[in-house]
Amino acid sequence: MLRSMYSGISGLKNFQTKLDVIGNNIANVNTYGFKKGRTIFKDLISQTVAGASGSTATTGGVNPKQVGLGSQIAAIDTIHSGGSTQFTGNTLDLAVAGDGFFVVADGNATPPTAFSNPQYTRAGNFYMDNDGFLVNSDGKYIYGFADPAAATAADTAFTKADSAPVATTTATGTKPTFSGGAAEKPIRIPTNAQSMSVGQNGTVTFVDSEGTLRYAGQLVMVKFPNPGGLEKSGANYFRETSNSGTPFYSVATEQGMGKIESGFLEMSNVDLSEEFTEMIVAQRGFQANTRIITTSDEILQELVNLKR
Repeated sequence: MLRSMYSGISGLKNFQTKLDVIGNNIANVNTYGFKKGRTIFKDLISQTVAGASGSTATTGGVNPKQVGLGSQIAAIDTIHSGGSTQFTGNTLDLAVAGDGFFVVADGNATPPTAFSNPQYTRAGNFYMDNDGFLVNSDGKYIYGFADPAAATAADTAFTKADSAPVATTTATGTKPTFSGGAAEKPIRIPTNAQSMSVGQNGTVTFVDSEGTLRYAGQLVMVKFPNPGGLEKSGANYFRETSNSGTPFYSVATEQGMGKIESGFLEMSNVDLSEEFTEMIVAQRGFQANTRIITTSDEILQELVNLKR
């Protein structure tokens, strides 16, 4: 009886964890770039009552007799399938159609000239700060290749015009280099620019005060051999882990990276109908395990009553 009771307890704990994951998925159904979780169970150790035996000249073989002792969590996966895209019409709302993450990072100085502490995200709601730098809602700079001299305090434009430099990448796991020799720097738009746009390959251009189309930079993207190994660090960010593999940097539309859709945002990949179905199954599983515990308790009570 105690074995069945402890098996029921293990089931309760696991279904509670499953409900926690489902609850988090539902809570983030409208979170841009959110990737849903999935709970996988596996059985616990089994006690062997009698071992297997092979066939003989007079009898056939006998299978082992085992009693399972409950279940445990095998994995809590992050599912990196793409979410649906929502049209916003905002130029700096960017969705990735395909593989890859945006890279956001802190600046190393004021004004920033390089990056530190990079993190990865699929949430592409970006903005311009008061100095014209492209940032996310937390003020982190978008990882890109540019020369901030393209937008100095005097708002003089970088001489590179209407097209981005040709991107060439080196070995897997290294960052791309550009034929124009641009360094990794935050992308900045002059404060007096008339308009700006972001191409499908991440090229950022703007129309200066004189009506000339200018090049501002190109967004860098990253992907991993095992995106499921990334660690969620909150605020729509992922971090590299020892099991995510070496990050591969490139630009959109090249070397397996998805394209960037300006004016769209990627919604959560949570399917409410699927989550509600999983919630019903988890609820019934939880209830069934409570019945195991209460039934075991009733049987133990009957055994105690034998003494009366």
